[in-house]
Amino acid sequence: MRDPIGTARHELSITRIFDAPRELVFAVWVQTDHIPHWWGPRGYATLSCEVDLRPGGKWRVASRHEDGSDTAETGVIREVDAPSRLVLTHAWEDASGKPGPATIVTITFVEEDGKTKMIFHQASFDTAEARDGHELGWNESFDMLAEHLAEI
Repeated sequence: MRDPIGTARHELSITRIFDAPRELVFAVWVQTDHIPHWWGPRGYATLSCEVDLRPGGKWRVASRHEDGSDTAETGVIREVDAPSRLVLTHAWEDASGKPGPATIVTITFVEEDGKTKMIFHQASFDTAEARDGHELGWNESFDMLAEHLAEI
């Protein structure tokens, strides 16, 4: 059956190569002492982060933009296969702390000659515009992730 909405418009895939072993890249994704160094686009500072790294565990990152506005992202860990795969839901919280519509994020970490190929996939966006906004934000985050990895 053909998808009348156009599923591809509501999915995002980003592949990056990081000059670090996959155990370290995986750890930087899930350890709360690393997340504030790279999470969110430039101009955002992490206020708090929590990760309960187990299937069914919750995660949450609260951030403040340089303009003073606050945001929070939250979700549930669906799958952990360290250091090769992580699956979680992702949703933005509204002002009352209630999560909005969730997307599904799958991150695969592949060891390649001492470097890590990270394949990031996010699915189930409500609109192509939401997907495009996430693409910009994630790419800036991944730039900062590479910078953080180079520092540690």
